[in-house]
Amino acid sequence: MSEDTTLANKEPMVLVIGATGYLGQALLTELQKRNIKHLGTSRAPNDDSLISCNILDKDSILQAITTSGATHVIHTAGLVSHRAEDAERVWKIHVTGTENVCQACLESNVDRVVYLSTSGTIAVSDNPDAMPDETADSPFSLITQWGYYRSKYFAEQIALDYAKQGLPLICLNPSLLLGAGKGGESTKSVELFLDDKIPLAPCGGVAFVDVDDVAVATVNALQMGKTGERYLLNAANFTFMDYYARIARLADKPAPMMQMPFLTRKALSWFPKIKKVGLHLDKSDVEIASYFWYADASKAIKELGFTPKDPMDTLLDTVDALQAQQNEFGWFDS
Repeated sequence: MSEDTTLANKEPMVLVIGATGYLGQALLTELQKRNIKHLGTSRAPNDDSLISCNILDKDSILQAITTSGATHVIHTAGLVSHRAEDAERVWKIHVTGTENVCQACLESNVDRVVYLSTSGTIAVSDNPDAMPDETADSPFSLITQWGYYRSKYFAEQIALDYAKQGLPLICLNPSLLLGAGKGGESTKSVELFLDDKIPLAPCGGVAFVDVDDVAVATVNALQMGKTGERYLLNAANFTFMDYYARIARLADKPAPMMQMPFLTRKALSWFPKIKKVGLHLDKSDVEIASYFWYADASKAIKELGFTPKDPMDTLLDTVDALQAQQNEFGWFDS
């Protein structure tokens, strides 16, 4: 694929679909810093910086593009949930929603679409030594067992198919988003540890990246990189034992006593009807954390100007933000 339209060709107008989410808020901040005209969308906008848009309704997306005068679109709307009862909703939001966004952008002749997928469509393995990049074979047999990653995989395929049809689309695949701000489900792994609900570290490995660094790379992708290509965005690859040991030091808390045995993954498969592991952990979360989600972001560093910050700074920002929220709601004394 060739290089595509840059922001320098004309004054851009960027529409951020999914602007109220964790990454969406960081994107609005980054666009504001660069003085790039932009608007965000929401299903129920509550201020003048947002306009209405429902990604399950293509006409609603077309209206948002027309109303905003968007020349560029960032599609980051989604729902992170691994609960079985959310599977149908997750599928509709990611698969149907992404197809609607791509079709609306194609019909509207936008200059570029940046679609936010996940590193989990590329980089997950049962091998602790694996370090996948964008050329790796799809871990299809693994990710299709989890509704969230299954929906993101098929949504990504739809987006890339539209790129083959002529839509100037680039796909970004960030790992777990951490950092400052209210991360919600994204920062759940840290929140559970701070709440003393992780006595044992999972037996797999985690990859994570700062939400602000992803926002910078996403705005860069409006004019950098090649359409039809995928770019992994990742800053760190740690075993969960190392991950929680580092968080423990930053939060001045004891580290997990030990790691779960590698047999955990197989043992959970023996009890398909179990939904919880202990009092606080969903079975699916423990299963997911028994794999290795490591990723190589060299391509994004080279082609998108992706410059991840020190992972310890990201973890510190995450801990500080969550502790501030806990203090705000009076969850513990400090």
